Amino acid sequence: MTLVTRVPEELSARVPVEQRGPGLDRDGVRLLVSRGEEVAHHTFPELPRLLRPGDLLVVNTSRTLAAAVNGRIGHARVVVHFSTRGDDGRWAVELRDPDGRGTTRARAGRAGTEVGLPGGGLLTLEEPLSAWGERLWWTRVAGVDVPGLLGAHGRPIRYSYTERDQPLSAYQTVFALPAADGAGSAEMPSAARPFTARLVAELVSRGVQFAPVTLHTGVASAEVHEPPYPERFSVPAASARLINAVKAGDGRVIAVGTTAVRAVESAGGTDGVVRPRRGWTDLVVTPQRGVRVVDGLLTGLHEPEASHLLMLEAVAGRAAIDRGYGEAVRGRYLWHEFGDLHLLLPAEGPHSMSCFGNDE
Repeated sequence: MTLVTRVPEELSARVPVEQRGPGLDRDGVRLLVSRGEEVAHHTFPELPRLLRPGDLLVVNTSRTLAAAVNGRIGHARVVVHFSTRGDDGRWAVELRDPDGRGTTRARAGRAGTEVGLPGGGLLTLEEPLSAWGERLWWTRVAGVDVPGLLGAHGRPIRYSYTERDQPLSAYQTVFALPAADGAGSAEMPSAARPFTARLVAELVSRGVQFAPVTLHTGVASAEVHEPPYPERFSVPAASARLINAVKAGDGRVIAVGTTAVRAVESAGGTDGVVRPRRGWTDLVVTPQRGVRVVDGLLTGLHEPEASHLLMLEAVAGRAAIDRGYGEAVRGRYLWHEFGDLHLLLPAEGPHSMSCFGNDE
């Protein structure tokens, strides 16, 4: 859907930025800034001066889980990706082949398939999560407590473009909070990863506000770019009030990540007013649906086939996404969860970028 039809393999971020050289911190990534179709190149520590006093950043507080666990179907080894905890205690899971990186989907299971887990646990497949296919299954787990299992035997989910396993701490954001029921995200809400405590303090000192929301992300497919499945979310009353106050003034509501967009748009009415909500959302934000709450978006760089790009187009328009992604490839920006960031802001006239400068 964009002018960029393929991301060169060498543009995949294979390790976290802080492992790429001495003296680098999480915020040592690049930041592409789009105001409408105008583009400027920056570094992430410049974010405080690119925002305005009164702007509001909506951040996802979901904690990343160590969601990959080894298992066995009979004598065959598999990797179980724990995706989503249901309200009835079941877990949606994905089975993958144990090739060391989880890149090949395991042979499709069927209802009644049993998977042995560490510690004597037993997982039983009950039914596919969706009518779209049998990649994810609702399962029952017996003999072990899943949060305890993940804590003792789990590791973060990773895909073939990364170089090696990383500790769970590499996948937690500065905003992450543990959930009382052990729920969390199977995959990191990665747009927030470059934030550090120091950078948050600088943003606050410059008058930028934060509104916490929660959306627990499930397992995405690295091979098939499906629309997102229903996910659990919460928009607390205090955050709803803050968002509405900013929208009533002259500030801008900027979501940090597509997960924050999905949460806050799920709580927004057709009048654009955000109300406290919690539960499950099956909202898919598309250009046809549009956005009612957010004015801008800070996000990573997504593959051309990814359904997330429909959300980006809803926020900024097709032309802005085409232009930005073309610049990202030409500028050798890095993709995926350890990669660089893209800030999408509303256009503000023909000379709106003059305050940005250009770091090329």
